[in-house]
Amino acid sequence: MKMTRPVRTLLAVLTATAATAPLALAAGPAQAAPKPSAYKNLPNGTKTAKTLVIGIDGTRYDKLLLADAPRIKALMADGLTAPSSLYADPLSPTVSGPGWSTIATGVWPDKHGVKDNTFAGSHFNTYPSLGKRLETASAATSTLVVASWNPVADTIFNGGADLRIPESENDNKTASDAADYLAHGNPDATFLHFDQVDGAGHSYGGASSQYLAAIHSVDTLVGQVVDAVKSRPTYASEDWLIMVTTDHGHTDAGGHGGNSAFERQTFVVADGAGYAPGSVRRDVKVVDIAPTVLQHEGVTVNPAWNLDGTPITGLAPDAFDSLRGSLQTRVDETGIDAGLTGFTHTPPAGWSIDNSAMPTGGVTEWRGWSFATDEFWTAAERGQGRETNVRSRDVFAVADSDEWDDAAHGAGQFDSTLVSPVYPVGGATSAVVGYATDYLVDGPQTGDVYISFDGGAPQLVKSYRANVNTFESVTVNVPAGATTAQLKFRYTGTNSAFWTVDQVTLTPRG
Repeated sequence: MKMTRPVRTLLAVLTATAATAPLALAAGPAQAAPKPSAYKNLPNGTKTAKTLVIGIDGTRYDKLLLADAPRIKALMADGLTAPSSLYADPLSPTVSGPGWSTIATGVWPDKHGVKDNTFAGSHFNTYPSLGKRLETASAATSTLVVASWNPVADTIFNGGADLRIPESENDNKTASDAADYLAHGNPDATFLHFDQVDGAGHSYGGASSQYLAAIHSVDTLVGQVVDAVKSRPTYASEDWLIMVTTDHGHTDAGGHGGNSAFERQTFVVADGAGYAPGSVRRDVKVVDIAPTVLQHEGVTVNPAWNLDGTPITGLAPDAFDSLRGSLQTRVDETGIDAGLTGFTHTPPAGWSIDNSAMPTGGVTEWRGWSFATDEFWTAAERGQGRETNVRSRDVFAVADSDEWDDAAHGAGQFDSTLVSPVYPVGGATSAVVGYATDYLVDGPQTGDVYISFDGGAPQLVKSYRANVNTFESVTVNVPAGATTAQLKFRYTGTNSAFWTVDQVTLTPRG
């Protein structure tokens, strides 16, 4: 169920008997040669590598863990599970248009432009779906989309798949059609969308028994589709990657679109070669699905595409992520759940924090630079833009003058500097400074990045005075004869907003 459509009842979803939806043949890129013979209008694929992405609309991760869902949990036990949090306004509300667009394109809403279920302002020409990228890379690739919510097939993958089947909210037809093509046809990449869990969330709430029943029901359909894959006569010689995900969660009472932790819940399951059985990661996000599919299908992700996602096997935890096991529970932030661990002032090895200019007092959690998780930091106070910090992964560094100022403190402004380890640059003529950052202004504040060589005078690398949410890559010159470099991130603020920094790298060149 989508925010702009009439609410369905769960019964209607489970007993839908609509006639077979019309097949939508996409106008793909010009082909140098005709594709191999087709099965029911789906051209036969040519690859050993096969991918199946299963999207289950509106599924809370915490409820998935509680539900009777043996087929999905079997995929989790056999591969990787990665829970994470979505954005919220002002980046985008937690609704399906932006959610599935993010999953299909590999970029966040501030790039693909979808902010609601009308798709007005979309930038699919610049950031096309993974299906379009697969077809552009090789016209011989066979791509299939079967979707219970029609806009997934009709809009998001429009022009980007050989065969698109909108199923008009009939999950049983979605499963049976997909199973037919997977068992008897030969798609290389398949994208499915199931809708009934979202329908149950709207009708009965995310805390209801009906919501758990809907997860169980769609789990049976997932099993039907996975069984079809495994029934293929060529299955043993194929390299299958099966992924499961969702576009948003639900409140206990039902509904989504807001910034609560339950509405922002999402996850990625990946079962295939290279994914350790039963493994769990916190640095994987839904934007990583599209590039992961592309990589599995033999398509190199071009940096010029400016994707936000990274193939999962190419992700590596950074130094900040090593702190997760040592994070603390709240001290002054009474609005955060007392049992939730999520912050520390103790930096990882090689890093340090200079608080010599910080006044005494203030909210303990945010006195100077801190290291935190999204679930902890955003709970400090929702609706102030913290949910836009989507480019950070797992544990990140944050300087938050707004929250720090909520308790009495000594005279003066927030003034703290995060100091990096010393990096070797000997023999290099230049170096690339990279980091993810979200800088939000709501009053007097400054953010400056400095670099110093061999302990010399700091040189300004980047200065922030206006809102920025991006991954930075800045090239700096390395002085002749320099052997080391060190970065400093200085933030000052007077009850303003915040600055986050993550995935810091310094790469010598030349």
